[in-house]
Amino acid sequence: MTPASHPDLLVGTDTGDDAAVWRIDDERALVATADFITPIVDDARDWGRIAAANAVSDVYAMGGRPLFALNLVAWNSSELPTSELVEVLAGAAETAAECGYVTIGGHTIDDEVPKFGLAVIGEVRPDRILTNSALRAGDAMVLTKMLGTGVVATAIKSGLAADSVTAAAVESMCRTNARAAAAALRADAAGCTDVTGFGLLGHLGQMALASGVDVVLDVSRVPVLPGVRELVERDAVAGGTRRNLDWMRARVEMNDVDDVTVLILADAQTSGGLVFGAPQEAAAAAVAELTEADQPAALIGEARPGTGRIILR
Repeated sequence: MTPASHPDLLVGTDTGDDAAVWRIDDERALVATADFITPIVDDARDWGRIAAANAVSDVYAMGGRPLFALNLVAWNSSELPTSELVEVLAGAAETAAECGYVTIGGHTIDDEVPKFGLAVIGEVRPDRILTNSALRAGDAMVLTKMLGTGVVATAIKSGLAADSVTAAAVESMCRTNARAAAAALRADAAGCTDVTGFGLLGHLGQMALASGVDVVLDVSRVPVLPGVRELVERDAVAGGTRRNLDWMRARVEMNDVDDVTVLILADAQTSGGLVFGAPQEAAAAAVAELTEADQPAALIGEARPGTGRIILR
């Protein structure tokens, strides 16, 4: 079903965010989304927190507020103790309490590879939906989290990540995008998405193409988690990140930006931040607001009239 085939389906999954929005009336619309991940950290409770923050992010990326969720669990019951699953669910419950939504049940299956996530229902005002096709020429681009979680997750699996590097990445992935979404709305943003599996380059490229603009990206301003550059130099790079770069390469003007930086820009994120466009002064105010709240937001570039290219400088 598409927006063209039913007038109340305002935004379908083909617009880029993994969510659909259904209008109830002029004041309310429902957001529906689902996401789950395999373990990317060693601590079960942290995995639950990260998976929940990752799943609910699509609601925030559209300017919405989560209302309730269902747990989605695939568990290897022959090898993993139930106590570990209890920890995963407890972590997810912590995220739910922080965000103010209620987890009302879920579904569990037996699976060789454990997975956990949520199906989430939220609400949004129909006239304030943020989409990935609404960037405007002249918008300043804001990124609300540091890049590099994919690199760190890869490094954890190979034993390369120092404890301090892991801790910084886990803290970032556990942080929800609730405050970032509120800042985007106050800044009169219209174009927004969360930065997840396609990396900053992929998601920004989708936004630029769908919006009919180019995005000039100031690479020196893009915040990066500590230790990530060194880990990329040690080849802690997931195959998905390299595929992201191959997919986007034809639409990115590299302009002598070094290979390590480009790989970080393509890094496949889990529970990444939001990237949104807003008028210059409002975008700067949003960054100041988030920075004051200890969130490492940054102005990373601007949108210009164009055809969907990303220009690095």
